[in-house]
Amino acid sequence: MRILQLLSCRGWSSDAYWAARMTLELTRRGHVVTLGVRAGTEDRVIERARRMGVDRIVTFHFAGGVDPVGDAADVRRLRRWLGETDVVHVHRGKEHWLAALANRMSRHPRPIVRTRHIAQAVRPHAANRWLYGRATALTLTVSDAMRRQYIAAGLLPPERVVTLPGGADADAYEGVPAGPDVRASLGAHDGAPLVGLVGGLRVMKGHRVVVEAAAHLAARGHRPQFAFVGTGSMESEIRRAIAARGLERQFTLAGFVSDLSVVLPALDVALYVPLESDGMSRVIFEYLAAGRAVVASRVGVIPEILDDDRHALLVPAGDADALAAAVARLLADPSLRARLAEAGRRLFLERFSGARLAAALEAHYARLGRA
Repeated sequence: MRILQLLSCRGWSSDAYWAARMTLELTRRGHVVTLGVRAGTEDRVIERARRMGVDRIVTFHFAGGVDPVGDAADVRRLRRWLGETDVVHVHRGKEHWLAALANRMSRHPRPIVRTRHIAQAVRPHAANRWLYGRATALTLTVSDAMRRQYIAAGLLPPERVVTLPGGADADAYEGVPAGPDVRASLGAHDGAPLVGLVGGLRVMKGHRVVVEAAAHLAARGHRPQFAFVGTGSMESEIRRAIAARGLERQFTLAGFVSDLSVVLPALDVALYVPLESDGMSRVIFEYLAAGRAVVASRVGVIPEILDDDRHALLVPAGDADALAAAVARLLADPSLRARLAEAGRRLFLERFSGARLAAALEAHYARLGRA
């Protein structure tokens, strides 16, 4: 099949990763896949996609908001692409609307597939009813809860909205050792256990809950090392919270890391503790792929894919006491860590590897082509 993936984001994100990952995995399966991205994102998106192995990349204006000149130029280019494409797969609202308009004006309309990566509900007004109900052949959501939103709002019948969670690259973590230098760079010296959280430094990611949990652990005489991997606007506030509890020696803010396969094997416990669903939840799949013992909040896709005490330890979102207890339990029981890590890795390989998701996506595309 000839597949056009369209992505309008300004920077690297979970949906950018997903689009690039599927472009690469579908290419490996023998399809001709082109990734269309926003012009001017060479450093933030295009180079990242190329490092992953994506080599067919084209650019569109994909301007923010309404840009009559740029939007019209994009629609004209997309109409030309439709004649050379079997399926168009879009990931954000901008390219969704442009592809739908190009399809409406084309003599060669093609099936449009939309992946909805964020948990925010789609408003069921007339324009969206046309966009999803008539202009889009299939909508994919990254959680069942999001799928149910579409159905409850009357935007789509159940057979036209399918849950397809995110995933990661299984091969990236195959046989990758936990380097002592990496552990040291994250603050773990002299065999100290290392607890890590990967995510942007934003309120909803739960960093302050982790700091509170660390304070609870310290009060009980447990002082593991904690590493926050990521950047964001909350860095100063997080540092102040750490200092206010006298935990500076236990925390390392490592900043942005481009290659998680170097960092994740160094963690003894991996945390995914957002205060609410963040949609695709890419990092949880990276943790599973890396074979880490995970503590996760019961939000979004987590209770849909992970069983408590089988694949991970699940805790209520925002509950520092429960988080501290789960971390303490894992650190005190190496066999439990190993059991959860093995079960999580096995689950990932069975359901969430990039190759598995690409095969599922391929089946959906083929069905649309026969419709």
